[in-house]
Amino acid sequence: MSETLEQPPEDALAEALNFDNAFTRALPADPDTNHGRREVTGAVYARVRPVAGAAPQTVAVSAALGESLGLTPALLASRAFAETFTGNRLLPGMDPHATAYAGHQFGNWAGQLGDGRAINLGEVRAQDGSLQMLQLKGAGPTPFSRTADGLAVLRSSVREFLCSEAMFHLGIPTTRALSLTLSGDQVLRDMLYDGNAAYEPGAVVCRVAPTFLRFGHYQLPASRGDLPLLRTLADFTIRTQFANLLDGDAQRATLAPEHYAAWFAAVARLTLDMVLGWERVGFVHGVMNTDNMSITGLTIDYGPYGWLDDFDPDWTPNTTDAGQRRYRFGQQAAIAQWNLLQLGNAVLPLIDDPTPLQDTLSDFAERYHAERWHMLGAKLGLDVVGPDDEQLITDLHELMTASEVDMTLLYQGLADVMPGQSADQALQAIAGAHYPAPVGADRRPGATAAPDTAAWSEWLTRYQLRIGAVDAGERAARMARSNPCYVLRNYLAQQAIDRAEQGDFDGVRELQTLLERPYEVQPDQAPWAALRPDWARTRVGCSQLSCSS
Repeated sequence: MSETLEQPPEDALAEALNFDNAFTRALPADPDTNHGRREVTGAVYARVRPVAGAAPQTVAVSAALGESLGLTPALLASRAFAETFTGNRLLPGMDPHATAYAGHQFGNWAGQLGDGRAINLGEVRAQDGSLQMLQLKGAGPTPFSRTADGLAVLRSSVREFLCSEAMFHLGIPTTRALSLTLSGDQVLRDMLYDGNAAYEPGAVVCRVAPTFLRFGHYQLPASRGDLPLLRTLADFTIRTQFANLLDGDAQRATLAPEHYAAWFAAVARLTLDMVLGWERVGFVHGVMNTDNMSITGLTIDYGPYGWLDDFDPDWTPNTTDAGQRRYRFGQQAAIAQWNLLQLGNAVLPLIDDPTPLQDTLSDFAERYHAERWHMLGAKLGLDVVGPDDEQLITDLHELMTASEVDMTLLYQGLADVMPGQSADQALQAIAGAHYPAPVGADRRPGATAAPDTAAWSEWLTRYQLRIGAVDAGERAARMARSNPCYVLRNYLAQQAIDRAEQGDFDGVRELQTLLERPYEVQPDQAPWAALRPDWARTRVGCSQLSCSS
């Protein structure tokens, strides 16, 4: 990319990015400035420098995100950009650091974790006046890297870059990805943890968000009984990310228990919105540890995620979770509530009375129940959802699970079902969403070898009667807003990765372009909206993934 435009002056990138590091100014740093792995106490972060790559090269960028930060196409294509966002050069105003946090991993307390392969470069003032943290993922070790090297490889970086931007354009709260670069180094990885380590191309993603604070940031000082640090961090978070909770006097005064309770309620609300968005489009995060939960309700840390192809509420994309299935699709809301409970336990010392926290957790469950039906009804084009509609939706999900039907394609097909159609016409509208019996592999346990035509006809007849009472134009618009035409299926990402590992990055850019308009049928893009091919059913990277980078 660096050869497509004339190179701007060397200092142009530094002049374009307006750094304003409120985070590191306001919060305590670890006085130890070496990179050695260690416990960090009494501090929120440790200063650290990224490592230089052998030959930085920009693979892909989000031009719109770059523009929002004041970066022109020429700057995005410049050598200086590739070097800066691979970690080879620091610009004036940057304050690189890694943060300390803890967490529950797969339900078990893990103690201090921290940014093991993420280095925050600092906050920049965006064109809209907001502060955005720039973070390099895969740019080298930090005090929190434990036994790892702090690096990342191309395959995981492609997935992170593409999914961050795909989720944004789907309208789901997420961190963003500004760039994907190659470091020019080779990184040793054991992809399946089976003793077959191999060298892979190293890569770096620049992630962007108003904040990367997670539930685990508050759990760490709470677990150590460090109430002053917990209060300092919570106050900073509320004042910078939740200032709407404060009136003018509270902006200047010491915060009171009711402010912390209101903050917890706001975090729960944002978390609920995020999980409902995941469920709407069939996204499975795969590793919902408390250290992977954003305090502002953003989807964060795109590791072993996946998208439902055949609808299966018990599916998880994470090989590490294959036995327990703790983070399966159908349990994500329950896990979010459990994670909020852990956050509540951490911030309880700031409130003393557990009642408002318990009320918020109960409200989370009630809101999820109500808003989930509304979301699922909208996917069918319904304006309101009553008890009969809930049964209609429940029966649909049972049919989808039993028939091994593609979630994305089914809802596209249902948009073509109309009142008054014959049974054959209605069945034909959804025929393309059913997976055929696989060759040389067993079907998912419990799924039938062929769709139950009689059961589907009966359900479609009920659906046709129901939508007869809904305005056709409003139904079509509601379904178009709720149901994407294109999602980042794992096999599509893997095909782009395969090409990228051979030096062909067009597949990454083509997929990025497609996913920028996920709700629009795009001419000549039918292959991107198709059933997962049978060869991808069990292939590594196309079905399940490990936590390995």
